[in-house]
Amino acid sequence: MTLLKRLRHLVDPQQWVRRSVETRYALLEACLIGVVSALAALLLKEGINYLGLLRLQFANSLGAPLALPLFGLFFGLLAGWGVERFSPAAMGGGIPQIKAVLAQHPLPLSLRVAVVKLIGTIMVLGAGLTLGRRGPTVHIGAALAGAFSQWLPTAPEHRRRMIAAGAAAGLAAGFDTPIAGVMFVIEELMRDVSNLTLETAILASFTGAIVSRVLGLPDVDNPEMILDADLATSFSTIEIPVFLLLGIFAGLLGGIFNKGILFSLEFNRKLQLPMSVRVGLAGLISGIIVAFLPPFFRDNAGLRDFLITGELSWQVTALVFVAHFCLTLLAYGSGAPGGLFAPALVLGSALGFLVGTGEMALLGYGSVNTYALVGMGAFFTGVVRVPVTAIIIIFEITADFDLVLPLMIACATAYGIGEWVQKGSIYQHLLEFNHINLKEEGSGSRLLETVKAQDVMQRKVETLSSQITIDEAREAFSNSNFRGFPIVEAGKLVGILTQRDMAKVKATPGIEKVTEIMTPKPVTAKPDTSLSHILYLLDRYHLSHLPVMRGGRLMGLITRGDIIRTEADLLSGKTPQIAARPESSYVVYVTRSPGLGKGRILLPIANPDNVEKLLQMAIAIAQYYEYDLQCLQVINIPRHTSPNHAHVRTVKQRRLLRKAERMGQAAEVGVHTQIRVSHDPAQAILETITEEQVDLILMGWKGDTSTPGRIFGGVVDTVIRQAPCDVVVVKFGEQFAWGDNHPRTSWLIPVAGGPNAKRALELLPALTKETSKLTPSRLWLCQVHSPHNHDADFSNLEETAKKLRANPQLQVITAPLRSDSVAGAIIALVQQEKCNFIMIGASREGLLQQAIHGNIPEMITRGVEGTVILVRSAQD
Repeated sequence: MTLLKRLRHLVDPQQWVRRSVETRYALLEACLIGVVSALAALLLKEGINYLGLLRLQFANSLGAPLALPLFGLFFGLLAGWGVERFSPAAMGGGIPQIKAVLAQHPLPLSLRVAVVKLIGTIMVLGAGLTLGRRGPTVHIGAALAGAFSQWLPTAPEHRRRMIAAGAAAGLAAGFDTPIAGVMFVIEELMRDVSNLTLETAILASFTGAIVSRVLGLPDVDNPEMILDADLATSFSTIEIPVFLLLGIFAGLLGGIFNKGILFSLEFNRKLQLPMSVRVGLAGLISGIIVAFLPPFFRDNAGLRDFLITGELSWQVTALVFVAHFCLTLLAYGSGAPGGLFAPALVLGSALGFLVGTGEMALLGYGSVNTYALVGMGAFFTGVVRVPVTAIIIIFEITADFDLVLPLMIACATAYGIGEWVQKGSIYQHLLEFNHINLKEEGSGSRLLETVKAQDVMQRKVETLSSQITIDEAREAFSNSNFRGFPIVEAGKLVGILTQRDMAKVKATPGIEKVTEIMTPKPVTAKPDTSLSHILYLLDRYHLSHLPVMRGGRLMGLITRGDIIRTEADLLSGKTPQIAARPESSYVVYVTRSPGLGKGRILLPIANPDNVEKLLQMAIAIAQYYEYDLQCLQVINIPRHTSPNHAHVRTVKQRRLLRKAERMGQAAEVGVHTQIRVSHDPAQAILETITEEQVDLILMGWKGDTSTPGRIFGGVVDTVIRQAPCDVVVVKFGEQFAWGDNHPRTSWLIPVAGGPNAKRALELLPALTKETSKLTPSRLWLCQVHSPHNHDADFSNLEETAKKLRANPQLQVITAPLRSDSVAGAIIALVQQEKCNFIMIGASREGLLQQAIHGNIPEMITRGVEGTVILVRSAQD
């Protein structure tokens, strides 16, 4: 029993959370990561070898011109589809993704990523694309380490250490270079290395190299072949200028290679093709080209050995360099899962061979083998900009001290020339290409700069009037979870009241109003302010709460706790909604009206069948409030196409927008129009709300949704949840009556109090003005109480009715109801009185709560045949 308890104690995740900071636990996990990374590397190598052998057999039986292109096309399509379908994070080499995660940018590193990367790389490399498996091996090792952190939750810093250790183990297992594995992590992936990070990386790298050697994994470590008597390396001081020249060539061509990679990626992005098609085409073209090259070119690993041992003529070597250079750009630009380590080494060995051959012909000194090996390190430096790692990799591969000095000369020169051609490593540029900018400041600063105030602010903010007393404020604090209240006067923010301010009451007797103790004219932020600047404001002015404002309107509130929770989520590797956002929408068509209304209504047009009805309602509200109307159409495009590069036709959309302009012109309402291209219609709508400073958004709803887990559908649900303005959602009834279309209309509004019901009543005159042209509209005001509540108070119902009776266009009737079902009672009243319009003010939570929990607005909407108008106030 004691042994069982110990085992349970050992595997308890909470123990790992508490003890992950202990060195022994961290080192034990690093060893485990090293072993698993080596096994994954072995599986990757054997899978590639098996598929590559099958490819060569296929070519021998059917003929290379037919077999190689078909093989590349089939497995390229399959690999691209698998990556795009199951884990887009597995595309490419994987090093940029690790670099971003270690810089605390929220990208996925999980078992799914590792498995998809493994299978995709096997297919791509086995199909003959000229990419390498070492970059994917590093990515797989880091992803497996990230998966461990999900299974055994640990501290965020510990997760970063283990991911770095997994990357080091992956590189060490792929090359059998444990020192280079650690150095690559330090030099390229993590600049801020602590003692424990270094220890775990060393141990994981060492374990990965040992396990890979035991399993016979490395195929680069061939010192017996490389140091053959006829191929032995040599170096003399007279060759220093030649090695400098080799470094110059490597730096120049490495910089050009990097620019070519970026050009290929941009070209593929503009093609707007699915990833499966891009990778399949790359496999097809590569197969066609390789089929007409010398037979040894069909084996990428064997090609490097030919170059190192000098078995090829300089003419064939030049052909190898050009062909491999171009094919690598073609393959990597498609997004195929494969790395750049092996292509860089092959290109470097070819370049070194050519320089060495020229040197031998002119001076007769040295060894071509030496130049081939030094060229590998120099070109690798020109591409990746990690000279120390390059030197160590070649040294660990060859175990030859005579190579160290020429490697240092060539790699240092290649680094300087490469930086002159294009500053930064290829991985840095790949991150920037994907809109991920990693700066060299502290990690915390980088993290907080990626998140905006609107992403984390509390949108549901309780406010207090400037006229309340201290006792009323004290009661508000006792009845609320909030520890700070914005103070408003006539709808404008005039101050903020916190618990610290309330403490002044005891120190200063005689205070009666909150205006005497509140912080007047508080410091505020805009919705797009970064959290790093928010934190600066909180520290600089010793604040606990910071209001977020837009156009004089209170949008939300941010506290230190909000920032801490967000930072903890991102450091823990969680992928919050803000990180998964698609690219920003792109405006392809816009018109502006000369109208200068007091506000703006946004009308997204999606369904041509109800556009005229929505326009009638929007124009009625715009006329009443003297607002302008902003009409928006969103063209949805696939995720693999960038919005600013998409080719779209806007004929149908512009036709509808012109109709809206004509209706607005007839009603003397200013109408502005936009067409946006976007991956996500909801995001495009939210961006329009922010950019155009929208006060109210009016949207149609068909009455049901096929989206699982949604109430009104993905777009409407998102807008209800996130829009900072008033939201009005309309489901039109079959007998929609508007203007002179119907002699008499009947309205029903449930009165429940709160800002949403209040906003619904404020919109009522604008809408009934159009539906009451001939005769006054009948308005039923109802309030539902439980039949078991004998002390039900209907005074609010009567007060509201009294105010509305002042409007001659309304015939107001009160209907106090008692029922166990609020929705059932309202539906019965609607059916009994044949109400045309039902207007409901509902909160975000009330609108989006699942029906199983009793979503009253949705139940009413689905249960009646008339037109239902749901109103959610901006103050909710």
